[in-house]
Amino acid sequence: MKILKPSVELLPSYAQALRQGWTGDQGTADRSVKELEVIALFPEALVASKDDPLALGGDVILDDGTEVPRLPGYYRWMWDGEVVGSINFRWVYGTTDLPDHCLGHIGYSVAPWQQKKGYATSALRQILPYAWELDMPFVELTTNIENLASQKVIKNNGGVRVGEFVSLPAHGERPSYLWRIFRP
Repeated sequence: MKILKPSVELLPSYAQALRQGWTGDQGTADRSVKELEVIALFPEALVASKDDPLALGGDVILDDGTEVPRLPGYYRWMWDGEVVGSINFRWVYGTTDLPDHCLGHIGYSVAPWQQKKGYATSALRQILPYAWELDMPFVELTTNIENLASQKVIKNNGGVRVGEFVSLPAHGERPSYLWRIFRP
């Protein structure tokens, strides 16, 4: 499995995964439907929006309708002959701090029918060099307390739990853990 920059050539596989019910980083079925609409109308624009290290893509609208400034970021598809998931890395230049609405530097999602194959562990290992290239001393990730699979992915990549918190209403107000993976 490798992580690939989104491309128009891989877009049909990504769209197929969305049609099969994977919500990816969209979070909800509604947002996946909207993503499929954008794919149909503006495929090149969608692909371009997924890779934005200068945060030029305009504001982002959260699930609760709040509009927030876009963070610089990279988005990659997990590829194993088809799109099996996604991983993204976002940051604020010059600091490891993130805005309150952002749950960590790295987020990932594997299609339900592709889980338990090591894809998330491999994708996280592959995206960490992006952070180290920015001279970040660590990255932060979050998990819901009950998400043991994601906790295992983070631990398998050297992650250490450093805190506990309740996520914001826009993220479900769930008891959550804060993790860090330190630069080697």
